[in-house]
Amino acid sequence: MSKRPNILIIVSDQLRHDCVGYAEKYPVMTPNLDKLARAGIVFTHAYSAIPTCCPARQSMLCGRRVESFGAYWNYDGAGGMKSPAMPEDIYTWTQELKDQGYHNGYVGKWHVHPDKDPTHFGFDEYINPWNARLERKKAFGEMDFTSDWRGEIDHGPKQSATTHWQAAKTIDMIKRYTKEDQPWHIRLDFSEPHLPCTPLKEFAELYDPDQIPVWESFGDTFENKPYIQRQQLHSWKVDQYTWEDWKHIVARYYAFITQMDDAVGQVIDFVDANGLTEDTLILFTADHGDMCGGHKMVDKHYVLYDDVVRVPLLARWTGHIQAGSSHEGFISASLDLAPTVLDLLQIDHQDKGFVGKTFAPLLRADPFENSRDCIISTFNGQQFGLYTMRMLRTKEWKYIWNTCDVDELYDLIADPNELVNLSKEPRYADFLKAMRVKIYAHLLEEGDTLVGSSWLKEQLLENLKI
Repeated sequence: MSKRPNILIIVSDQLRHDCVGYAEKYPVMTPNLDKLARAGIVFTHAYSAIPTCCPARQSMLCGRRVESFGAYWNYDGAGGMKSPAMPEDIYTWTQELKDQGYHNGYVGKWHVHPDKDPTHFGFDEYINPWNARLERKKAFGEMDFTSDWRGEIDHGPKQSATTHWQAAKTIDMIKRYTKEDQPWHIRLDFSEPHLPCTPLKEFAELYDPDQIPVWESFGDTFENKPYIQRQQLHSWKVDQYTWEDWKHIVARYYAFITQMDDAVGQVIDFVDANGLTEDTLILFTADHGDMCGGHKMVDKHYVLYDDVVRVPLLARWTGHIQAGSSHEGFISASLDLAPTVLDLLQIDHQDKGFVGKTFAPLLRADPFENSRDCIISTFNGQQFGLYTMRMLRTKEWKYIWNTCDVDELYDLIADPNELVNLSKEPRYADFLKAMRVKIYAHLLEEGDTLVGSSWLKEQLLENLKI
């Protein structure tokens, strides 16, 4: 490679894979992401390694499953249920980029380590989004939000919103870094559309709650499903909610996504207007998805439905990636980032402990054979008690190992919305047994400490599940 590209990585927080315009599933307006998709490649089966904020972001930086070093859930856990964070001395590809001459900058949500900010892991500069709130208060006075997780409308000016404040800071960073004689890597992390959704009025007005279609999974009866799913409805106090209650919340979710997309567009437009298009690889993804009323649930805990584990993933590198292309193979948006970036830059990473797989050939429009026939996601509990889950998903099937409850098995061809749990059907007994052996092999290979317990190992290998 004659010239190493600039790298702009944009990460959204809690964005569903089907809530982007180019997915053509739900009527969410994301014109800038759609434009990015047309100019680059769409990864249709990208997955989060773990649908929890801190561990998902940690895995992006170190390329390892968080269970391998004991960071099972958010280190600032609710109700005092805290978890260790990623070790301070762990190898990160961002530090490697700095050592290789890249100028690294970070703008936005961090949520990776309680004591060490991005500058400890190879970034030269960190712009904390908390400053946006302080500047807004100083310029426009306090704008208190009074609602809870359900969200409300923000009546402030666009330039004061954190989304657009971060876009402006990113543009300024690109300006400064481009003047220097070295490639740059900038990470732009949005907190949006994580609940509570508080979209600006101009974006909220784009969506009429009465026109928001019902989630296709909303009719879930939870028959033969783990107890924790029904409990979640009660814990969030939404067990009596109808679509009349949910449609307003979902409308704000849509609007928050469109607001974020508008901010993304400002950054991409600046890149293109300043002659950086062909020199800059742009990656867009999310840490995980959001139930937001899917299966009648809130947030992302205690389930491994595609609503929360499947995420958008886009890449644009004009002159290298084939415009308007797509890849249907399984990609771990969390774990594959590390080996992909280093592979793209021809930096050796064979001994760095990565468990992800590179998809760098696709970013160069080279021949690529994806060796995955399945993808693994995990969950370890937090808000309402500890509860371990592991998912193995193929194109046709999803198996979920619930260590303390009934397992789940979904036929994704006949039941794409994961409504009918087949794990108790006698006709699938042999298939279920094979899936348990298969998930054990993957978890063991990827350093998941859960299968280090002989009791749990035997659940899978000896089929000791009722």
